[in-house]
Amino acid sequence: MIGAYRGRCALSGLPEPMLLDAAHIIEDRDERLGQPIVRNGIPLSKIHHAAFDAHLIGIDPDYRLHVSERLLTQNDGPMLEAIKGLDGGLLRLPKRPQDCPDRDRLALRFERFKAAA
Repeated sequence: MIGAYRGRCALSGLPEPMLLDAAHIIEDRDERLGQPIVRNGIPLSKIHHAAFDAHLIGIDPDYRLHVSERLLTQNDGPMLEAIKGLDGGLLRLPKRPQDCPDRDRLALRFERFKAAA
């Protein structure tokens, strides 16, 4: 799956494979939608993966990025500012349309992000 994104984080573009994870959109414990397929995954740096799993970063079905108010209202150093700067941006997509994240899975996950707010 990471190869579909040319080995880069879909949020930051970070190209270091040792710092990338294959993040599930819908967790694998969901037998119906959690399959380990390219369309149910997004390559994320470890910090972005943690923020996505904690619902601090959301991705809507139109591939727009959302950062939680919890993070947007905090003031800290450059790492937090980089995450806050993602708000309103777009997910970096793979070249092949058939590898793009599944919009239905993103919609379900985005509802969870909004509910966590």
